[in-house]
Amino acid sequence: MDHRYATVDTPLGVVVAVASPDGLVAVRVADDPGHVLGALAHAHRIVPEPDDDVAADLAPQLDAYFAGRLRAFDVTLDWSLVSGFARDALQAVREIPYGETASYGEVAALAGRPRAHRAVGTACRDTPFALVVPVHRVIRSDGKLGEYGGFPEHKRFLVELEREAIR
Repeated sequence: MDHRYATVDTPLGVVVAVASPDGLVAVRVADDPGHVLGALAHAHRIVPEPDDDVAADLAPQLDAYFAGRLRAFDVTLDWSLVSGFARDALQAVREIPYGETASYGEVAALAGRPRAHRAVGTACRDTPFALVVPVHRVIRSDGKLGEYGGFPEHKRFLVELEREAIR
């Protein structure tokens, strides 16, 4: 399959966008883009070639999002790396309004499996679509933010960015 990638600098670090002919297959924030590309090669046998055009639609949307002007991303996603309940959970996450949060349990209920809050946590942790599927809006039932792929400071930054933008 023909996969391509591009990188975009953001306030959180470098975003690596990987596309198939069907859309973005991965959007990840990384300290080292090579780590993201290596993980995709190892787990999915995806070895993309560099192509700046991959980020043509995404880059201006990321800029607008971080400026507080964009509420939802309008990019085509290729969901081929996500299946089963994880896909249902991530689709439900997309329904959380900008600037708001929902608990893992609430997302599980939205996805049709009210007791599957841990599976929602796994889906959020493993999402290939950072930022464009707003898993940062999913919080613990006690109201604490929780983790965000090992970067809780990123989650706090994103939640606060959105809350400030809607004030």
